[in-house]
Amino acid sequence: MKDKKFRKKISGFIFSAIAALSTPFLLMGCSTQPTTENVFVTGISKSTTDGGNNYLITYSNGTSSTITIENGKDGSDVTIDDILKKYKEEYGEIEYNEFLNKYLSISTTDNSRIANECLLSCLKVYTEFYTTQDVSTISSWSGFYPPTVRQEKVVNVMCGSAVIYKIEDDFTYVITNYHVVYSANVNEDNGSNFAHKIVGYLYGSDGTPKQDEKNADGYIQYDYGQFALNFTLVGGSVDHDIAILKVPTEDMININPNAKAVTMAETYYVGETAIAIGNPENAGISVTEGVISVDNEYIQLNIDGNTRNYRTIRMDTAIYGGSSGGGLFNSRGELIGITNAGDGTDQNINYAVPLDIVKNVTDNILYYYDGTNTSTVKKIFLGITPTITDSRYVYDSSKGYGNIIETIAVKEITANSIAANWGLAPDDTLVCLIINDEEHNINRNFEMRDLILTIRAGDNISIKYIRKGTECVSPNYTVKESDLTS
Repeated sequence: MKDKKFRKKISGFIFSAIAALSTPFLLMGCSTQPTTENVFVTGISKSTTDGGNNYLITYSNGTSSTITIENGKDGSDVTIDDILKKYKEEYGEIEYNEFLNKYLSISTTDNSRIANECLLSCLKVYTEFYTTQDVSTISSWSGFYPPTVRQEKVVNVMCGSAVIYKIEDDFTYVITNYHVVYSANVNEDNGSNFAHKIVGYLYGSDGTPKQDEKNADGYIQYDYGQFALNFTLVGGSVDHDIAILKVPTEDMININPNAKAVTMAETYYVGETAIAIGNPENAGISVTEGVISVDNEYIQLNIDGNTRNYRTIRMDTAIYGGSSGGGLFNSRGELIGITNAGDGTDQNINYAVPLDIVKNVTDNILYYYDGTNTSTVKKIFLGITPTITDSRYVYDSSKGYGNIIETIAVKEITANSIAANWGLAPDDTLVCLIINDEEHNINRNFEMRDLILTIRAGDNISIKYIRKGTECVSPNYTVKESDLTS
């Protein structure tokens, strides 16, 4: 956020990811070990009578089991990968993440290692805007004369945060919030409502702007020091509160060759760890931790003079003015959102732009960026007005979390639209959107809006739907350039 957090006006929905492994760990549900819940490993010892390849695993309830590890030296050599290998030999193939989620959990809540690694992807950001302010001068004769009002040219320096999205040979791209780089209160000298200067610092190479001399136009200049990175605006979406910046990769690597891009999570869910890293109150990059409170919630923000509804994640993780644009990470260090707003009256109610929006908007902007002019989101208009006919929470015990599932039906169809050409009609139930033969299920009302951000000119799209109990598939439609609008 900038110097003040955006205030929520109201409306409401949220979700996140899983857990990193560290020893000691719990083993649950696998038939090669005790099945009682919350039974954990108390010891791993090497056999001395069989050549040293067998290990005795003892559990907290007094039971034990044996696994064979080739070329073992002592109990500390047994890893999770060894246990997974043994499981596959006896019970067949299983995905690594599924094995971890179903059978292993952490016995510690210390996420310091994860947070420290995430710091390699985080920055604090300063943005400059030229403004003009009225300044009152009161003379010693103020009892007889009114104050003199004059206009003064001012540089407003705002603070925010960012994360590294992609590192390429020429440029590195970072994500922040639109409201970090945009101001509705600028004068003509600024050139546009976007910041005329954007500067960032990697964690560990921090700097602070210091006032310098005035330039020829009468504005105070700022010296950002030797560790400053000068960013260029690539583009942004005010509708999603996301902006993309770029900096020469060489400049960044010269400051810290270990800087790295974030890893995007695949999902997120209620109750999952939510670690925020940003520049609260311009006090430097710092870490706070909480959980995701609501998986999908709508709030109202006014960024450019227009009040809009924004889909967000709600978390109880503390963020403050200056945190906007910072990363929200799960306990595996994967990005699940970009922090952007707070309730303003309750510090346990804060918000972030959700993972799907962050990724889809960023990829969309970069796809249409030509290297010169700033880019914005381009999306297709399908002509469907949806409505929710059923909504329920479904818990998946194998994953340990659940999701809200909605039934989405057609309320209205716009005449002469793509949906009308597909033959959709009111009361049809939407099943999935098919993009280039890949089916994308529609289980939430917002998922269609997220998906259209991924559609490009030349893509073939169709839709699967249910009409009066019969599943139908529309004809293919090839997207034209003229179908995409900003």
